[in-house]
Amino acid sequence: MARISLDSQNSLPGIPLSVLSVPMENKYKCQQCLQVLRKPVQAQCGHRFCVHCFKLLTSAGPKPCEACRQEEIYEEPMSILNSNEAFPDNAAGREIASLPARCLNQGCSWTGSIKEYEAQHEGRCEYERVQCEACQASILLKDKDRHNERECEARTLNCKYCKVTFNFKDIKAHDEICLKFPLQCKDCGKKKIPREKFSDHIKSCVKSKSACPFSEVGCKTVIENGKLSDHEHSSTMEHLRLLLPMVLTMTHPRSEALGSGELQEDSGLGLYRAPEEGDGAAAAAQPVDLEKKVIALENIVCVLNREVERSSLTLEAFAHQHRLDQEKIENLSNRVRQLERTVTMRDLQLSETEQLVRELQNCTYDGIFVWKINDFSRRRQDAVAGRTPAMFSPAFYSSKYGYKMCLRLYLNGDGTGRGTHLSLFFVVMKGKCDALLKWPFSQKVTLMLLDQNNREHIIDAFRPDISSTSFQRPISEMNIASGCPLFCPLAKLAGKSPYLRDDTIFIKAIVDLTGL
Repeated sequence: MARISLDSQNSLPGIPLSVLSVPMENKYKCQQCLQVLRKPVQAQCGHRFCVHCFKLLTSAGPKPCEACRQEEIYEEPMSILNSNEAFPDNAAGREIASLPARCLNQGCSWTGSIKEYEAQHEGRCEYERVQCEACQASILLKDKDRHNERECEARTLNCKYCKVTFNFKDIKAHDEICLKFPLQCKDCGKKKIPREKFSDHIKSCVKSKSACPFSEVGCKTVIENGKLSDHEHSSTMEHLRLLLPMVLTMTHPRSEALGSGELQEDSGLGLYRAPEEGDGAAAAAQPVDLEKKVIALENIVCVLNREVERSSLTLEAFAHQHRLDQEKIENLSNRVRQLERTVTMRDLQLSETEQLVRELQNCTYDGIFVWKINDFSRRRQDAVAGRTPAMFSPAFYSSKYGYKMCLRLYLNGDGTGRGTHLSLFFVVMKGKCDALLKWPFSQKVTLMLLDQNNREHIIDAFRPDISSTSFQRPISEMNIASGCPLFCPLAKLAGKSPYLRDDTIFIKAIVDLTGL
């Protein structure tokens, strides 16, 4: 009898009943999902299941058929669902494939057979509604590409100026801060000036207007940068007239403070005061020549202009150096980020190496393995809560170049033992020397929960079913686990149990090496 392969990773549950254009006969219904059978298989009791549903039912081992119980025809062993006893029901599959079908999606007028529906239309209908992975919106399949490219609010974009990645909804916020975003000078009309260089452009733009440097002393002129020198040259006398009251205000108090009877020079302006005459009478100061004052003030302005030019050159040099420093800082930042990524990769490699070392420390090569499980209470709570229902042991070997194996333990049970028993399974793993070994694996396996008083161990043993895929040469990293779903009642671990001491249990596995 042909046996069904349950290794398919792409199987689907039954086809919805409403796909059929005619009333469905009960013989075409899956006893598990209650939909139209998809790739039907028949159990030894005669009931039919989808291959996907049957795989889920028997994933933890043989299981009683609930349909037999409901029909009150349950009889062991015929009513036990077992993947080794089921077979593809090709006759039913052909009958179902020829049934008339229609599309369920609103707006779609497709009709055909079930076979055509599965092969050509299911999952490909343009009117099928799918969920956008980014924004979770419900859209038609035919609109998916347009939505992803133009409409999705959560789609990612790359800034065409600075190449930074961001969400579409943040595009306006990004444009406001993007250093490479092009701006236009409203004075000279120049376009495509990067934001990071715009302030430098404003300072050098010949059309940009700014206040006259003499605005602080009263000049009201606002002039373009390119015409500033012409304004300063043409308005020299006006600027001097604005400066004169301030200079006189500063020099007059100083002149009055000069000692009497002495000839004093006034701060480089060429102003002199005559010595006092008579008995303390104040001598009249000689008139100050206006032309000399003007010359002195022109000299002051020239000196100030030279200082301004020197300051401008110094400021420009500082700005240039600042830009160089910023570029250097950015390069160093990129280097630091690169080093951080390298360190992260090294940490990951170190973690993998440490895991490998721990596995090698616990590894055995004689077919005997003792598994110490600490923190039993916490691990069991995690299993009850569903956070960590199962745990795997480190790998062990029948010999240095022999079979690679491990154990799988359900602390809250699995399948028929869920909630009442510890479930312990034996797993054949993919090894480096599998090509040299005899397959299928046929060695006797003994599983033990050790009594820490060394009195009465809990023992279960089995010989592999060589027709089971669990003991064939592994194709993936490990085969389907096989073992004892009712290995040990949880009640035996309650109270002062000899099997549980210091929140620790010990499990031992022995592989019979006879014949190897």
